[in-house]
Amino acid sequence: MQRTAGIHHITAMVNDPQRNIDFYAGVLGLRLVKKTINFDRPEVYHLYFGNETGEPGTVITFFPWPKQLKGRIGMGQVGVTSYSIPPGSLQFWEERLRKFGVEVKSSIRFGESYVTFNDPDGLELELVERREGQINNWSSGGVKPKDAIKGFAGATLISAQPNKTADVLENVLGLTCIGDEEGFLRFKSDASIGNVIDIKLTPSVRGLMGAGTVHHIAWRAKDEEELFRWRNLLQEKGYHPTEVRDRNYFKAVYFHEEGGILFEIATDPPGFSVDEPTNELGKKLMLPTWLESKRKELEESLPSVEVRVLEGDK
Repeated sequence: MQRTAGIHHITAMVNDPQRNIDFYAGVLGLRLVKKTINFDRPEVYHLYFGNETGEPGTVITFFPWPKQLKGRIGMGQVGVTSYSIPPGSLQFWEERLRKFGVEVKSSIRFGESYVTFNDPDGLELELVERREGQINNWSSGGVKPKDAIKGFAGATLISAQPNKTADVLENVLGLTCIGDEEGFLRFKSDASIGNVIDIKLTPSVRGLMGAGTVHHIAWRAKDEEELFRWRNLLQEKGYHPTEVRDRNYFKAVYFHEEGGILFEIATDPPGFSVDEPTNELGKKLMLPTWLESKRKELEESLPSVEVRVLEGDK
């Protein structure tokens, strides 16, 4: 059976691009690995944050658009995005988040301790210590590699039909169900990061797309050949995937599973250094070739943003 290695990336909607950069790069210490535009709506940034090189399983991406309405987290969405941190770093993160005015709470799920909090737009995030996964060598502000976020621990899905979503994870994507506890089903992939998916089993409100919600979750395909095999499998099972779309840094197909969540399958290659050197990632506005002729117009219309050291780290 063909199996995904786990999460490739997660994409969410927010309002203010500078506030978004300040939080994910400034507070959480992730690297802005790509500053580009939404290929379907070029007047909107598409910002990518991850580990030092933006490896699959570490990257969260955003469509920041000030005009979009506030969304509501609920059924048919990713409810919580979980990040993996090194063992022994949970206290550092609790103190750091509080220093920047972020309210933190604690929870326990499947025997693991989580620190839960919201980003400035209301996205629900959590941190959990995991031994799996490589250390993130990116240093930013007050975050050093020994405490830095490694990448995704996983995600919690809020499905309108949890059993249908569970069937897709297990029998299409090839994840293994490893537990059922207090209203959650837990699945795991073979990867060392982005590998644990929980499905919430208790009822929730219907999700509304907008700022502060996840747009989609993407799963890994090792290459384009495997992506086409995924697409053929999805067609055979009646999921009506899109055509293969070129996103410059990966190729992808999209489909809605029966619980209402938008899934994507994306290739690991070519990655974020395909159009700029690794040491320059995220510094310049990068455009696909078909929009390069509009660079001046786009640079003038998009708001000016930058990665900056926050006052609390100076």
